[in-house]
This record gives sequence, C-alpha cells and structure tokens, in this order.
Amino acid sequence: MSEAGTSSSDWQTGLNCLSHRANHILNSGQWSDCSFLVGNENNQKTIHGHRLILAMSSPVFETMFYGGLPEKSEKPIEILDVQPEAFRALLQYIYTDEINLKSFDQVCEICYAAKKYMIPALVKQCTEFIWGDLYPGNVCRAYEFALLFEEPRLIGKCLQIIEKRTDEVLKDPSFEEMGLSTLRTILKQETLNVSELVLWDALLNWAVQECGRQSLEVNPENQRKVLGECFGMVRFLTLKPSEFANGPAMSGLLTKEESYSLLMNISSPGVAPLPSTICKTCKSRQKVLTPPRNVESNYMERPKVRQWCECAGEMADVLLNEQLVDCSLSFSVSSNIYIHGMHVPTQILSENVQEHLTFPVNYSELIYAFLQDSDGCRLTYTHFTARVPWNSSVEVIFNRPVMITPNKTYKIVVVLNKVGRYPLFHISPQVNLDSVTFTFGRERMRDGLGLIRAIIFGYPS
Repeated sequence: MSEAGTSSSDWQTGLNCLSHRANHILNSGQWSDCSFLVGNENNQKTIHGHRLILAMSSPVFETMFYGGLPEKSEKPIEILDVQPEAFRALLQYIYTDEINLKSFDQVCEICYAAKKYMIPALVKQCTEFIWGDLYPGNVCRAYEFALLFEEPRLIGKCLQIIEKRTDEVLKDPSFEEMGLSTLRTILKQETLNVSELVLWDALLNWAVQECGRQSLEVNPENQRKVLGECFGMVRFLTLKPSEFANGPAMSGLLTKEESYSLLMNISSPGVAPLPSTICKTCKSRQKVLTPPRNVESNYMERPKVRQWCECAGEMADVLLNEQLVDCSLSFSVSSNIYIHGMHVPTQILSENVQEHLTFPVNYSELIYAFLQDSDGCRLTYTHFTARVPWNSSVEVIFNRPVMITPNKTYKIVVVLNKVGRYPLFHISPQVNLDSVTFTFGRERMRDGLGLIRAIIFGYPS
C-alpha cells in the first residue's frame, strides 16, 4: 500500500459508524479525487469530493464521472448556480444521510441543489421543512418555490394561507418582493380575507417597488405599466362610491374617462359602458370564516390571565445538546383556549462545577420555538434570547397568542441552539384542569420523557 493511502493516526478505529468515517474524509479531503469551484465570483469556494461516493447517490454525478463522456480534467468543476453553503450541505447529506435544515432561505438553496443533482429524498426533507415553516411572512416566496419545483401539495397549502390570512400577507415586506405571476395568482382567487380597497393599496406599494426594480421613474403611468394585466383584475365595482372616489380615483392610475365610468356604474350598475381595461366583476371576494380579528386583538390588549398546565413530573434523564436539537410535544385539548407559550428548563451544571465560586451564575440562552397544527403549518413562533440562571426554568412566550380548538392535534417544537445539558422529565399522558383537559401524545423524546415543563394558556372571555 502506498504511503498516501495510510494514516499514522489510525483515525478509522475511533469512528464506529460508516457515516462518521465518510464525514471524516469529506471534512479532511483525504483520498479526494475530484473538486468543485462553487458559487459566483463574489462568494466562491473550492470543495473536494470523492467520485464513487457522489455517483452512488446521484445519477447526475454518475453521468459526470462514469458516463459516456466522463469529466477527466484535473481542474475544479465549476458550479456557478449553487451557493457554497448549500453545496456543502448537499455533500454532507450524501456522505452521512444527515442534514441540518435551519431557515427558509437556506432550505430553498439546498432544495435547488438536490433537484439539480436528482436526490429526491433530500428534496422531500426540504419541502417538509418548508411545509412546517409556512406563515404569512414567507408564504409568497414558498408559493414561488413550490411552483418552481412542481410541488402541488405545497402550492395548495400556500394558497390556503394566502386566502385565510390575506391581511397579514399584504402587510409583510415580502409581498412587495414577489413576482408578477404570483401577484396575478393572488388576484385570481375568489376567496381573500381582505377588502378590495386594502388589496388595491397593496398593489400600489408593490408597483412602486417594481418600478425601482425595473429602473423606472415612480409615477402613475409606470405603476400601471408594471402592474400589467393585474390592473384589470381589481374589482373596483365592489367598492362603495366614497371608497372609490377617495382611493383609486385619486391615484392617477385611472384615466378620467375610466374613473367617471366606474363611479357611474358603482352608483347605478349598467348605466354606462365600461372600458375593456376594467374588471367587470361586481361580486365581492368571499371571506374565510375565522375567529374575528377584533376578538383576538381585544384579548391581547387587555391584561392576560394566564394559566399553567404542568405536564412534567420528576426529572428522569439528561439531554446532552451537542449542536441543534428539536424537542417536541404534541397535545390536544377539550375546549377552546389561547396558547401563550411554555415553561422550559435551563441548562444544568454538574455538582463539581457548581462548587467553583468563580463560575458565572447565569449564561446566555438561545431558543427558537413554534406552535404548529396537524397539517404542520406554523401558527406562531418566537426567538428567545436572554441571560438566564443555571438549574432553573424560564417562560418562553410566543409572539402572539393563538386560539386552538378541541379534538385537533397541535405540537409545540422547541429548538435548542446552545451546547449544554438539559433535564428531561416524565410527561403525564393527561392533565385535567377546571375547564379544559390536556391530552399529550406519544411523540415525546424517549421513553415518555420530554423537555417542556408546562404549557402557558388562557381562556377566551
């Protein structure tokens, strides 16, 4: 055996799993027989790989290295349309069957690479992550993602959220960044939980941003130009005369003739012919039946009487968090309640560490948590950052309370971002309180154990 094929450190003997050994040669570059120059000019990195391992997982790599015209050049293979971080994550998955999906943007990049190199199992994991991370702030981008990668179930889920939570979608800055075809799709919907006047204002804001993207002066003529056929999909005839006169008629996007004709038809339908550029629909868009927004708003504004459902018993084990760990707790309830947040434990110190008087009394904690429904749709979330005491517990409150209903399964997911030791507790299968019963699912960390100590909730008035 050649000297290059051996290692004096005998690293193989310390790694028991094949995935660990594969990860070692990926990270070290040992025995690498191919390299890639990944990314654009501003963010470009050389990443080394192993032809056999890559070809085992991807028919694209198989063709590249062992096909009719295999890649034989010693130069790095250029991959300009994938970011280095996404390509590195792709290789991590190929070598170890593991992937650390963290954010919507990262997952979109990884999914693009997985589609390109035909790795369907990774594509599935990416789409499942996006499904579980959907909310008004990213649903438009998620829709465009699902359209690009031909994921019909995800497309349908995105449209459901757009229909039900239209006002939140329109208010989020991401709405003004979406493409014209996505805007057109939204305007085609018969069901939107927002007034046509609010929708019109959102279109104007989008048009201002689109003028900037196309390096056009922002004026009514160019705003109407960039809106294209979307302009003709606005249901002006569903507005009240005062709404139209003080809103669209004053925008400058309509001609005087169009404004006059519309105002006449709003006041007295059919009294004057409408130009071909104007939507002739008189029917308002339908509204999805949801709990009234003002009920939730009033509930949030008045002093909150919070209750605690203590689901954890005695401490039973210790979780060693070495990188990122997701801890989830599924549950259902017997009556309508609002979920505010949860109690989670802080890290624990061993007794020998606690004896050191100079050791700090607290540490910096970082927790991401969210509540999702049975479809995996995220209902609310929070990022918790604070200095907290060791061997204690903290309240982690969601960014807004959410009403949940009986006989449906919900899940609280807590993502621990700090390396350390956390206590695990026995979780009760059921907790009976005065006006509600919590039933906890079997989806706990191991042997009926869990991290969450209590769920913080409130009753509707």
